[in-house]
Amino acid sequence: MTALSLFQLHSGNMAPTDMNMMSRIIFYEDRNFQGRSYDCNSDCADLSSYMSRCHSCRVERGCVMVYDRTNYMGNQYFMRRGEYADYMSMMGMSDGIRSCRMIPMYRGSYRMRIYERENFGGQMYEMMDDCDNIMDRYRMSSCMSCHVMDGHWLMYEHPHYRGRMMYMRPGEYRNFMNMGMSNMRFMSMRRIMDSYY
Repeated sequence: MTALSLFQLHSGNMAPTDMNMMSRIIFYEDRNFQGRSYDCNSDCADLSSYMSRCHSCRVERGCVMVYDRTNYMGNQYFMRRGEYADYMSMMGMSDGIRSCRMIPMYRGSYRMRIYERENFGGQMYEMMDDCDNIMDRYRMSSCMSCHVMDGHWLMYEHPHYRGRMMYMRPGEYRNFMNMGMSNMRFMSMRRIMDSYY
């Protein structure tokens, strides 16, 4: 067992991660997997270091978040294993992929506190499962900050897992605008389960 996997098993806020299930994505300059390619199996803050444009990709293993700006900023898109021959038209992206983050497989409990206002202000609720509408469940008009204690989550702009999304891994998120998502309020949340892999 590697030092990293031992750390993940013994760290207080992380559950075991399957180290054999590392994500892998191959980016292609042109549609239909044509042109130069870049094989990626770790987070990449700036894809322009490897290719000038990206119009198709293939997720070989795992799940990946891709971003339309460098440094994991801007609009985010969740990709699971599969082929995306022309992802820009499939996903409604107006710009190409500029950065990507691998989502590790996670097996354990899920726990997140959501707050009505920035900096953990207003109403607070603790969640342990998916919520398709925070207004219906909690009578909460929006979520503008959160604290992810366990698991990996996707948060959506609209109820029923629609609209722009944001990937949340364990940590504190006091202000979503600092993450390049201006005027974002989230209305539904979903766990990234191992069945997605």
